[in-house]
Amino acid sequence: MPFNLNQLAKTLSYFEAIPLLSNFQRMFHPTPPPQQPQIVLSSTGEKILFDFRTQIDLTQTWGAVDDVVMGGVSESGIMKSIEGALFTGNVSTEQSGWFVSVRTRNFPEPLDLSMYQGLELRLKGDGNRYKFLVRSSLGWDTLAYAYAFDTIAGEWITVRVPFLDMVAVQRAKTLSNAPPVDIRNLRSLQFMLSKFEYNGQLNSQFTAGRFSLSIESIRAY
Repeated sequence: MPFNLNQLAKTLSYFEAIPLLSNFQRMFHPTPPPQQPQIVLSSTGEKILFDFRTQIDLTQTWGAVDDVVMGGVSESGIMKSIEGALFTGNVSTEQSGWFVSVRTRNFPEPLDLSMYQGLELRLKGDGNRYKFLVRSSLGWDTLAYAYAFDTIAGEWITVRVPFLDMVAVQRAKTLSNAPPVDIRNLRSLQFMLSKFEYNGQLNSQFTAGRFSLSIESIRAY
């Protein structure tokens, strides 16, 4: 399978990863800013950050970041479904590929979740082990904080992600001397399926090929 240069260009453009080109893009082809998430209190008292069942346009905020950025050939995307959002595609280990992901563009304003212990994910997977990541910096390839979780094929589960349990990582390598995640200044969120756990160790619950992760909501607790 050939390297997809067009997909790489789309990814870098969508996330404004190259500042100089992004400035030209905003001048001549401006796009709407991503959604600024806010905590909404539901009728049952849940503190909802994203309710994918009610969102119409996911592409304004969420986009794919796959191993094409490193020469791989995996492809993924996020789309609206009856159940909420569907993160799906094909993850390939050809040409040293090893991951797929969907990530928010940087929020217009920092997201302050200092009043909460963590985030709660309501989702239905396929038996793979995924990661959920947050960032508190604006850069493209910057320090992230990750939390790995298992899924049960075809079953809805609720996953709690305590901020204190998130692991500082840079390209799947842990950073023991990194500060804790700055939950007063969150700038982006990400879901990932990776062949690797951390520091080169294989993800024991990873299967190459087609994958599917339905996401109903992201809530604070």
